[in-house]
Amino acid sequence: MNELFRLLRPALLLGAAAILGVAIAAGCNGGTTIASVTPQTSPTVAPPRLPNLVASLTVTSGSFANGGTIPNIEALQGCGGTDGPHGESTDLTWTAGPAGTKSYTVIEFDPDAPTRSGFYHWVVFNIPASTTSLALNASGTAAMPAGSVEATNDYGFTGYGGPCPPAGDPAHHYNFIVSALNVATLAGVTAANSGAFVTFNMDADVIAQGTLIGLYHQ
Repeated sequence: MNELFRLLRPALLLGAAAILGVAIAAGCNGGTTIASVTPQTSPTVAPPRLPNLVASLTVTSGSFANGGTIPNIEALQGCGGTDGPHGESTDLTWTAGPAGTKSYTVIEFDPDAPTRSGFYHWVVFNIPASTTSLALNASGTAAMPAGSVEATNDYGFTGYGGPCPPAGDPAHHYNFIVSALNVATLAGVTAANSGAFVTFNMDADVIAQGTLIGLYHQ
């Protein structure tokens, strides 16, 4: 009998562990409290993350004040937008960069998007140093500064894509970031590239930066 128990002991222990596992699972499903994992919070600072290291630009818009609400005309169609499938691109004006400024970039970024990495709505680079504004609804038209390039937003197309936060979300913070660069063009960057790629390649060249924040919710 002892020899038989010795031979069967591993199987008996394995079976007991399996039964115990089932019991624990049943208890959990029956209402036992389990510590949940808190999801990573969304970014709190829009890229590029250099506001304390460079000179400041002042960025304004005729469409809304800093911290104000972005008008529906600039939102994506289906998300409250009232003009065109992508919405009208925001008009922006900024103060001139310091000596050494050779170009500007404009980035619209939503750090509140439920992606854990934010969402790029509009990315423009190689804007000539002589330019300090973009007209309303300029994206994709001849009104864009000569030589400037609009990159691919996170919707997957080039140019401007208006706000489209999930219905019921609190207002998202849309960061319009203007950066002065010490290079006239970003080498190796094209319209096919993403906002993340553009910001990665420009960070080392930023000498001044300013941000305008607009709010929008459905």
